[in-house]
Amino acid sequence: MNSVVRQLSSLFRSSGLTTEPFNIGHQQMKQQLQQCRCIRVKVVNGNLEAALALMQRKMQGSGIERMIKQEQRFHLKNSEKRILAQKNLERRLRSEDLAKKLKAIMIKKVRYLAPI
Repeated sequence: MNSVVRQLSSLFRSSGLTTEPFNIGHQQMKQQLQQCRCIRVKVVNGNLEAALALMQRKMQGSGIERMIKQEQRFHLKNSEKRILAQKNLERRLRSEDLAKKLKAIMIKKVRYLAPI
């Protein structure tokens, strides 16, 4: 375990990143740690389309594409945040209700099929 910690700390030191969360804010630390992520793709025989397709698959697999989409590009007003939070809550409640209904239907089917 200690060897893993030593390797990670040496990685951060060599890349110029800090591991001290007290010196900087959480968001800044997150951005600095994300700078370590990289995807390298070789272009073979000048086939740029295949290399781009491979890069997109790697980005999707590693979650970088999701992080890029989630990145906030503009300021949201508090009223907009409340509206988005309300919509997310409604969506979650609808999903939970649907899950309960489907579970009840499946239980009825299993009870109907199983001999008593």
